[in-house]
Amino acid sequence: MSFLAPLFVLGALAVAAPILFHLIRRTSREKTLFSSLMFLQPTPPRVTRKSRLENILLLILRCAVLALLALAFARPFLRNPLHASPTKGAVTRTVILIDTSASMRRDNLWTEAVDKALDLARRAAPADQIAILAFDRSARTVLPFRDWTLASANERKVLAEQRLRLLKPSWNNTHLGHALIAANETLDAEREFATAERRIIIVSDLQEGARLDGLQGLQWPKQTQVTLAPVKVKRPGNAGAQLLAQAANTVQAVETVRIRVHNAGDAKREQFELRWSNSLSNPTSLYVPAGQNRMLDLPRAAGSDTLVLTGDEQDFDNSLNVITPPREQIEVAFIGNDEETNTQNLLFYLKRAFPETARQIVHIKPVKPAGDLADTMRNASLVVLGAALPAGAMREVAAALTNGATILCALRSPAEADTIAGLTGYNITAEEASGGGYQMLSEIEFSHPLFASFADARFSDFTKIHFWKHRKLNFGTTNAHVLARFDNGDPAVAQFLTGKGTLFVLAAGWQPGDSQLALSSKFVPLLYSLLEIGGAMKAQSLAFTVDEAVDVSTLHATNALTVRKPDGTTASIEAGVKSFTATDLPGVYSVTGVEPPWRFAVNLAGEESKTAPLTLEQFEQLGVPVKPQPVGTTEQIARREQQLKATELENHQKLWRWIIVATLVVLIFETWVAARLSRRVAAAA
Repeated sequence: MSFLAPLFVLGALAVAAPILFHLIRRTSREKTLFSSLMFLQPTPPRVTRKSRLENILLLILRCAVLALLALAFARPFLRNPLHASPTKGAVTRTVILIDTSASMRRDNLWTEAVDKALDLARRAAPADQIAILAFDRSARTVLPFRDWTLASANERKVLAEQRLRLLKPSWNNTHLGHALIAANETLDAEREFATAERRIIIVSDLQEGARLDGLQGLQWPKQTQVTLAPVKVKRPGNAGAQLLAQAANTVQAVETVRIRVHNAGDAKREQFELRWSNSLSNPTSLYVPAGQNRMLDLPRAAGSDTLVLTGDEQDFDNSLNVITPPREQIEVAFIGNDEETNTQNLLFYLKRAFPETARQIVHIKPVKPAGDLADTMRNASLVVLGAALPAGAMREVAAALTNGATILCALRSPAEADTIAGLTGYNITAEEASGGGYQMLSEIEFSHPLFASFADARFSDFTKIHFWKHRKLNFGTTNAHVLARFDNGDPAVAQFLTGKGTLFVLAAGWQPGDSQLALSSKFVPLLYSLLEIGGAMKAQSLAFTVDEAVDVSTLHATNALTVRKPDGTTASIEAGVKSFTATDLPGVYSVTGVEPPWRFAVNLAGEESKTAPLTLEQFEQLGVPVKPQPVGTTEQIARREQQLKATELENHQKLWRWIIVATLVVLIFETWVAARLSRRVAAAA
């Protein structure tokens, strides 16, 4: 028999109390009346010391009560119960997930993680099965179950150490959700162990920037247990800089970059500096409290592509590489007879709708309907029709539409409906709508790319745009897709898909004589939406993240290209390949084989700088069956595990209940015996 709280056994020493009480003789308190003793000669009493135990049965019962109480408080249990656990000796399958993301480059984390994973493998029982998976943004198998099982008991630990020593941290971000899903799938791979005990142990810094996508609603088998084995840095806290892309229509100098600095929630430092490497310019000081962000615009320094953050304990993410892409040259063709200085014409407002921005310059090229349209439309991302087209121009515009052009036709008269009919091949007519007040847009399809930028409730109000005049269109049986209507139900904006191209029809002009559209805040975003639909607004990024594919199709190279990586090694891009994926290092990459040579920057993902630890509650909210890993030496952990097993066994047996029952029985018997003895003494007196 063993005891869960053996110190309570010392309470059995209290049995000495009843023995002492029994040894103490009672002094008689009875008084007997007697005459004077003055005539008697005093005789000193004889000193005798005679103590003997009386009522032995009563003494034994009282001692038994105290001993049983001490035994009950000591919570005894049997280490070898009659009914052994049915799962004793069952196979335990364990997947060790070791984090190899960029944040593991901090301080002592990687060495501690490898040592902890090795310790877990060495402590495995002979019947246990171990698999090791490494993860960052994706998971990969380092040691499968099969290799562990085929190796002998002595070879397994050596094999695990060899595989782990080959690993090293990457520059990728952390996707813990993918890793847990991969571990669960690894455990599910072999059906013969479907009922075996399953464990997933995560050896990681468990940073709050780790992504947990895919865990919500994941079905975990009942016998699966996830254990967290965190590794911790000696110097907590971290700050990191991230490059922010500027909005496409932001009017800002090309030499200015927007930076966001994040300070981790467990940081001790709050004062930092940003400076351009190899530059004599003064550094920029900034104050970022723990757990907060600061955004600022910094002017570019000549001759430097790297921005360095100083004042931080951890430097793995303190360098930010910046390559400013060249501004796009976008052409918009306007076909019409408008004068650029006439405020009552469409062209006047179109020329002023596209300011020069950090990402692009939009050139408006006016051309007469009778002019040479082929050269103008060849490089145009958007064609705006502001007049009826003659037959020759109609054929050229129709051919461009079929080949993929994006065209906007703003009807300023019913006669221009013939142009729409000629371009689409449908019988489309128009008439001037009856006057009387003004019309507003309604029934707008905000899910369409043209109006998607206004889908938010803050921007979806079009009631302030009044249309004084508009043309009533009759599409008949066509494939016209009406995107918006006027109050009276007439089509206001319609879309035609012809060949590879798209034709948008606006049933009114945007000049003041027809509407207030050109003077509203909705006009410029609508035009930018048309450029995006036409493919002019390419998704450019000031920098890429590690392992992100870089689109090289825009280089239009017909030969193989050579890429020089930040560490000096080179990689090749074969002719016809549209993307480059070997972006495994942060830094500046140079592409040769094209003129001029092209460069791009690769940086760490911004969330990797968020190094404050995750909380256990975040896993529990996602339904992950997780418990923390015990902390301490191997002997301490073994003792704690033994204590937990003993507690579980004692809770199952609950022998103390039967001891309490026995104590009550003895107490009742002792009370009965004491009562009988008292009656005998009284009768004898």
